[in-house]
Amino acid sequence: MNSPAPSNQGAEGGRPFVFINMAMTADGKIATANRAVSAFGSQRDLAHLYALRATADAVMCGARTAEMAGLHLGPGPMRYRRQRLKRGLAEYNLRVLVSGSGSLNPCAPIFEKRFSPIIVLTTRRASRRRLAALRRVADDVFVGGETEVSFSAALVYLRSRWGVKRLLCEGGGELNAALFAAGVVDELHLTICPLVVGGRTAPTIADGVGAARLTDAAQLELVSWRRVGAEWFCVFSAGPPPP
Repeated sequence: MNSPAPSNQGAEGGRPFVFINMAMTADGKIATANRAVSAFGSQRDLAHLYALRATADAVMCGARTAEMAGLHLGPGPMRYRRQRLKRGLAEYNLRVLVSGSGSLNPCAPIFEKRFSPIIVLTTRRASRRRLAALRRVADDVFVGGETEVSFSAALVYLRSRWGVKRLLCEGGGELNAALFAAGVVDELHLTICPLVVGGRTAPTIADGVGAARLTDAAQLELVSWRRVGAEWFCVFSAGPPPP
């Protein structure tokens, strides 16, 4: 697939442009109910993921996603690293991990991949012991918010301290939901895959508490869509949060 044209439109207040990329089944799931299967997109979808990473200064995910075996959040094959350099970006993107409780496993495989800095975002409910453990393996630990990560503060920090202008989030569902609730999502890239997995406990692209009313829902506008093989690749722009 061709590399997407990057956009920074929509970011404001000194924060990065935030865009989410997710693949979901036709019934809206991003993993099976037991979370044993969380990758079901095609090779085209994987190429799309790397193409999006090639436009981002940093790639972000939640703690449970970060602990998955084989996850590295890196730029992928050399051709995508060349795309980054051509755009004036660093060859390797920064990596941002989010753990409100600080329970992110410091022995997770992602910490063994030292090709680029890792920044952890957490809150004041993280214990001193957990913070100390994370500071030993991460390059930076940002503490913002009492019980939930203050994304308004964390994003400004990432922009001012680390120079992050474009931040790509790759889930999971609770992190995505928190970003939508904070009103900081500018764009959603969604791959719809021809599968139905079912399961009332299977995660979706936005979990957590959710909106009680439709008027509280994040408002999206479909910007583009195209079918490639059996999958649909959609791009939505996200409007400001409800007043």
